[in-house]
Amino acid sequence: MNGFLRGTLLAALSGVALALVGCGGGGSNGGSSGMPRYVTDLLADPGNTLIAMVTAPQDSNLYGSFAGDNVAFVVLACYPTTDNNPRPDYPLWTTGKVVPHMQTGSVAPLFADNTVRYPVVVFSHGYSGSPLSSDYISALSVFASYGYVVIAPFHGDLRFSDLTIDNLGDAIAVASHLDNFTALQALRPLSISAALTLVLEHPQWQGHIDPTQIGGFGASMGGETMMLLGGAGLTTSYFDIGSSWKQVTHDLRIKAAVGYVPYFGQPVLPAFGRDQHGLDGIDLPFLGISGTADTTAPISEVKSGMSRLTGTRELVALSGVTHGFDVASTYDIFTWTFMFLDAEVRGNPATQQQLSTMASVAGGGDDNVVIFYNNPPGAPAPTAIVQPLPLPGPYPVACSNVLQDFSRVGAGEDVTSYWEGNPGPP
Repeated sequence: MNGFLRGTLLAALSGVALALVGCGGGGSNGGSSGMPRYVTDLLADPGNTLIAMVTAPQDSNLYGSFAGDNVAFVVLACYPTTDNNPRPDYPLWTTGKVVPHMQTGSVAPLFADNTVRYPVVVFSHGYSGSPLSSDYISALSVFASYGYVVIAPFHGDLRFSDLTIDNLGDAIAVASHLDNFTALQALRPLSISAALTLVLEHPQWQGHIDPTQIGGFGASMGGETMMLLGGAGLTTSYFDIGSSWKQVTHDLRIKAAVGYVPYFGQPVLPAFGRDQHGLDGIDLPFLGISGTADTTAPISEVKSGMSRLTGTRELVALSGVTHGFDVASTYDIFTWTFMFLDAEVRGNPATQQQLSTMASVAGGGDDNVVIFYNNPPGAPAPTAIVQPLPLPGPYPVACSNVLQDFSRVGAGEDVTSYWEGNPGPP
């Protein structure tokens, strides 16, 4: 490999590693040589916890050394509940966070209205995160407060690859890890589909969910996961700068998706093949919300990739926002998201019309439309400024059983390491 190409690839992989850590979880840096750890090691009531199983297809190009393996993914589901739900919040050890009105034992979900079938949002957190890490549990609760059943697997990314800045000293030395880095990405959409199937078929849940109204939301690498669910091709080669790509899956149950600071790759190493050709012809309706100062998931790559989509699409720019959740833009992010899901998942024609004229959300950060919603070429730019939606929404929130035995967390260990699949010491 010549020096220029080697240096270019190293820069690209460094960008990948930065992107992975930027919108994930605790950011702990484990090593694949350590003892395997996952949230299943903490579960105190696994028989009443939602756990989806995935068998990785026998395809080493996509699944590396995990091809053919059976992999468990713990799932957290949150939903709108009654005003008088008597179940207490479940404190998450020393993190200061809680799982609201968590089910325990074999008790069934307590829905706000047992006669209603609720729409669904499948939720994919960022790299090295979990539904309980960082502020993700708060985000899940906001979605459920607007009447969605939210289904969120613990991806446990660090079980599969620990590609980080610390072990990027040389591109050739890193090459042996890249097959499993691809596997990490390819397993994510499979875990979402398996989690969705698990909940849709579960006797306690199936009668309360509308299987015709399923949307998705992903942060950072979770945005990439949404595209893969829509049938996009994933980059499978690195030393030829992404010339090879392959479709992972296509879950037709997903009607539309939103990506916040969605990871579409780096300029010299796109996530969906060279020049993002893995997105050619993908018709999944998609809303991208990107920061203009994001150097780890650059808006230029998102715009380039979204230009290849053939379905309804919209790209919103948050001026000056870097990679990570921008608190100042909270109401902007959720207002755009809920309006897009209402339009494309729930099929609300009034919201569809509103989005076609919407330029920004009042207050908050500086948001503007880069790719207009469902507008033909030459259409006038949208000008309407919309008032932000209230947060949280009208419903109280409850969640499924993820009861844990925190006494199993060793002295000096971080509980989030288990949630995120971060290996322990050798």
